[in-house]
Amino acid sequence: MEVDMLYKTEMVQKDQAESLRLIMAEKSTQTQQMARRTRIITISSGKGGVGKTNIAINLAIAFAEIGKKVVVMDADLGLANVNVILGIIPKYNLYHVIKKQKTIRDILVDTQYGIQIIAGASGFSQLANLAEEERDAFVEGLKELAYADIIIIDTGAGVSQNVLSFLRAADEAIIVTTPEPTAITDAYGIIKSISTEMNGPNIKLVVNRVHSVMEGKKVAERVITIAGQFLSIKVSNLGFIFEDSSVQRAVIKQDPFIKSAPSSKASQSIKHLMSRLANIEYRDNGGFGRFIKSIFGGRV
Repeated sequence: MEVDMLYKTEMVQKDQAESLRLIMAEKSTQTQQMARRTRIITISSGKGGVGKTNIAINLAIAFAEIGKKVVVMDADLGLANVNVILGIIPKYNLYHVIKKQKTIRDILVDTQYGIQIIAGASGFSQLANLAEEERDAFVEGLKELAYADIIIIDTGAGVSQNVLSFLRAADEAIIVTTPEPTAITDAYGIIKSISTEMNGPNIKLVVNRVHSVMEGKKVAERVITIAGQFLSIKVSNLGFIFEDSSVQRAVIKQDPFIKSAPSSKASQSIKHLMSRLANIEYRDNGGFGRFIKSIFGGRV
């Protein structure tokens, strides 16, 4: 009985992940008349407080600045805060979608930064605990986001079933850590959880709040080496973001640092991360921009 139940649960989770992938394909009825696919990027971390949500928002804005249609979904169903960082008080959130009171389109919020957000539903700890019809309604509703070029999913921290559900559905998983030993250990923990998936996402590592180039490289190499040695899983080094006082000032102002301090070290770092993900060359005439480019070493 228990084996059957576990098998059924695993199949439901896999079906959910596959559904999330498939519903992002759509036929263009516009001029191109060809298939297109929405890119799903999940941003996660092993522990809270490493800057994951800030990276998700500012990365989304960087994509929007090059003409991409971007939706940021706050999938932290326990402590949602994407809208808080942006200074937005949404009337509806994912709770209303899960309860079939609203559709995904109904709760989409346009922002002044060229991106749309979907506010999380504080109070729901795990998608896996939802009733089957609630889960089905949620998955079905995601079809309405197929117009977007990129969906960035900001998950909760840790390895809850909620987080793993979104990781299964993603094309790419960006794992955020900092140089702190606890953050590094927890980042390895979430990578280990992903490694058990047969068809898991491509994993990319971002080291946030580094004080030097050497520190960023050292942390990344440590995580990547251990993951390869003990988990036999490839983790790519997407890059790092410098410690920058403008980030905290932006959080207090509830204004993304890529807009309030576009020339800051953190903003330049974000733009280069975006350029690597988009496989384009980031052009910046400033001295610091050239410095960052030399560090990141071109495209991936």
